[in-house]
Amino acid sequence: MLKRKKAGAGAKSEEQAADLSESVVNSSHQIWLAGLGAFARAQEEGMKLFDALVRQGKTLERTTRQAAVETAEAARGVAKAKAKEVQQMAGGTWDKLEQVFEDRVERALSKLGVYTQNDVQRLADRVDELSEAVNALLKATGVKPTAAARKPAKKAAKKAVKKTTPKPAKKSAARRAAKAAPKAPPA
Repeated sequence: MLKRKKAGAGAKSEEQAADLSESVVNSSHQIWLAGLGAFARAQEEGMKLFDALVRQGKTLERTTRQAAVETAEAARGVAKAKAKEVQQMAGGTWDKLEQVFEDRVERALSKLGVYTQNDVQRLADRVDELSEAVNALLKATGVKPTAAARKPAKKAAKKAVKKTTPKPAKKSAARRAAKAAPKAPPA
């Protein structure tokens, strides 16, 4: 009986072992298929995810470029305004310096007794007025004015201004004497 039980048990255990190995093979195959499915899905989702990330990157790049352009334009505007401000300050400084220089030159010329263009112009205007008054008096008396009396004083004043411009000084007598003096022999 023991043999029968062992033989019956052996057949059962072989059958169970075969079922168990078939079950393991089926499970392994299903796990393998599930892995392949997961891989395929990951590939599809990965490509979709990759495409979505590319789209987001493009949008972000456009936004960043626009912000960079706006920032550059703002910086350019500020730089232009600052440059204009500095230019105005420099121009004002040069104008002041020029005025100071003109004032000093005018004072120096007046100390030396040199007439300015305004002085000569005022004198010319006054001479013209006097010439007209003299001509009017001469006409009233019936005498014809001479050619010199008819010339306007402005032309004469311009000639006088040209003649009064300072000429370069000639060599002084001291310089000439120094050059003419004999030199001492070298020691």
